[in-house]
Amino acid sequence: MAWEVLSAIGTIAFAVSGAIIAMEEEYDIFGVYLLGVVTAFGGGAIRNLLIGVPVSALWEQEMMFQLALIAITVVFLFPHRLLGHWNRWGHFFDAIGLSAFAVQGAMYAVELELPVYAVVVAAVLTGSGGGMVRDILAGRKPLVLRAEIYAVWAAVAGLLIGFDIVRTDTLLYILFVTITVLRILSYTFKWRLPARKILSS
Repeated sequence: MAWEVLSAIGTIAFAVSGAIIAMEEEYDIFGVYLLGVVTAFGGGAIRNLLIGVPVSALWEQEMMFQLALIAITVVFLFPHRLLGHWNRWGHFFDAIGLSAFAVQGAMYAVELELPVYAVVVAAVLTGSGGGMVRDILAGRKPLVLRAEIYAVWAAVAGLLIGFDIVRTDTLLYILFVTITVLRILSYTFKWRLPARKILSS
């Protein structure tokens, strides 16, 4: 049950974030739907490629595609009334999508009885893959590479699930909320990992 709920939450959240960015970039209606769908399902496609699951499995998620299309339609019809600007709501939906898909991706890998490191990779790719594809298609530097702590939270979810620390539905929902809050705190207070800049002579 938790897997299905988190899949739905992640799909809607990332579809909305993709649609918002598309409208920020002044894409036409086709571009809005395309970027929204790619954002919602890109992470799952990348994950499937790397863990050996046919990408065609995505096409079996008819309900998820319907949810994504409905969410994109609502955003396109009422962008200012419901969402305002990307800086206000976009990061929030992105945080929800990251968290939901990180937990869902880790659960998916556990179901396939993959080792812990594969569970972590599945969590990171499912949680951040769609956002990376979205940003690249929108001509932006991916959040996961430049912004406040991002994919690390997905990796934490993968570790907790991979080591069987979090398994019950209740704990999975608590983990989802926790990762979402941590991501929101990251961009609110500008938490960043250490970085080193190479200066050209």
